Amino acid sequence: MNSVLMVAVSMILSATLLSGSADAAGCLKGAVVGGVAGHYAGNHGLLGAGVGCVVGRHHANKQAGQEMTNNSRHGSTR
Repeated sequence: MNSVLMVAVSMILSATLLSGSADAAGCLKGAVVGGVAGHYAGNHGLLGAGVGCVVGRHHANKQAGQEMTNNSRHGSTR
């Protein structure tokens, strides 16, 4: 069971890292936080790192979208 979980986490993590652009905004920070939380929540550091990476990327993409919306509404200052 543990090896199946490790394979699934590694597949999700590699798919997340290899898809899209090479920008890892939010993934590294989320992976570190998720890995530490997963480790302390029952020795699931790899699972926590994978989930943290996905959540971190989602948050970074959402924040970038909000910044683009704010810049288009107020006009760019550059």
